[in-house]
Amino acid sequence: MALYRFRVTFEDYDDVSRDIDVKSNQTFEDLHKAIHQSTGYNPEFSSSFYISNDQWMKGEEITYLPNQKRIDRKIPLMEKIKLSSFIDDPHQKFYYTFNFDRPFDFHVELMKIILDETPGTTYPAVVRSVGEAPKQFGNVFNPEAAAAADPGEEEFDFLHELAYNPEDAEDFTEVTDTGVDDVEEKKVEEEGEEDEFGFGEDEEFEDEDKPGRHDDY
Repeated sequence: MALYRFRVTFEDYDDVSRDIDVKSNQTFEDLHKAIHQSTGYNPEFSSSFYISNDQWMKGEEITYLPNQKRIDRKIPLMEKIKLSSFIDDPHQKFYYTFNFDRPFDFHVELMKIILDETPGTTYPAVVRSVGEAPKQFGNVFNPEAAAAADPGEEEFDFLHELAYNPEDAEDFTEVTDTGVDDVEEKKVEEEGEEDEFGFGEDEEFEDEDKPGRHDDY
């Protein structure tokens, strides 16, 4: 049985790569799970491979745990598609997106075809590992909550869609922490400005028509 050796690299982390040998009759799901065996990630998130050209442009999609939109479009499932079905080039490329909610993007390139299996080896097999993969939820505001998959997940998705940067938290604090003291301080400043022009003290400008004003006359 022929083997495909794929090199898998993070699109945004060039110094992290994995070489994985997969049997030609194994599926895209097998490769998907092998990738995350090598990264230490939980593979049970909606993800897709895309047939790619040399410029890493996305073509036909093959998906895992599809949402309703992909189901309606009848996107092929990884578990049903053998790798050999889409190997047309000795350096075939696949663009791979893992976890659409908080995605990591990968480049997957066929490096060579090996004609003989190594006896006693279970495939897929990671044969080369370079660099440490970034934390699975390292790109969200609250990694602990995300790792626990708590009910607030949608909130984090919303922040992610807005390209929220945790470093901006101080700016939000400055705005939302404004309290009564700030209001009072502003009021005092405004009164001070009035006093500067002589309009702050009522006794300076008493109404001439008040009773007792003209008693001496």
